[in-house]
Amino acid sequence: MIELFGVTKMYPGGQVALKDINLRISKGEFVFIVGPSGAGKSTLVKLLFREELPTRGQIFFSGRNINRLRHREVPYLRRRIGIVFQDFRLLPEKTVYENISFAMEVIEASSREIRKRVPQVLDRVGLSHKVKAKPSELSGGEQQRVALARALVNNPDILIADEPTGNLDPDTSWDIMTQLDDINKRGTTVVVASHARELIDCMKKRVIQLEKGSLVRDEERGVYSNET
Repeated sequence: MIELFGVTKMYPGGQVALKDINLRISKGEFVFIVGPSGAGKSTLVKLLFREELPTRGQIFFSGRNINRLRHREVPYLRRRIGIVFQDFRLLPEKTVYENISFAMEVIEASSREIRKRVPQVLDRVGLSHKVKAKPSELSGGEQQRVALARALVNNPDILIADEPTGNLDPDTSWDIMTQLDDINKRGTTVVVASHARELIDCMKKRVIQLEKGSLVRDEERGVYSNET
């Protein structure tokens, strides 16, 4: 589904964020991307949904080179990708229902589709009773579950989460990871950049480790770190 060949990303001033990354993520996988701050995790995530372009190398999504997409083609790529951020990025003036329906309005879904689909994803994340609430009226965990529902509402092929539990307490973090695991078991490919050592160790998913921009470990049923 996703393939990276010799991907390097440099920023102005010569800062190297990623160096010669070769990586393949197959359909239906659950993958953690780990590493210390500055290792390149967020840069890799941004490259996957083409918020940024690599300095060198090629990135393929379902066999298509996303580096070569025209500007007008990028939104069509992103319709196939659900994205969850650490800071939720909900629209503060909109209700829970409106935050999720907005993601469907952007791709010009019909009113009928929206009325059918939004309640489905809210039920899936356990927030059917919060449809009229504003983000300020929700806990951090509830806001993240709204963000999850928004990422899922257009039935993406892949869900990418960048530190989705970074602002949450341990119990809520486990709830979010359980939700992601359930999403994966239903067939969606899931890629999570995370520092959540204990959760990663418990879940025994594929772990890709970055250090100073290099891929240093790729382990099936891995743990956060092999260091003792």
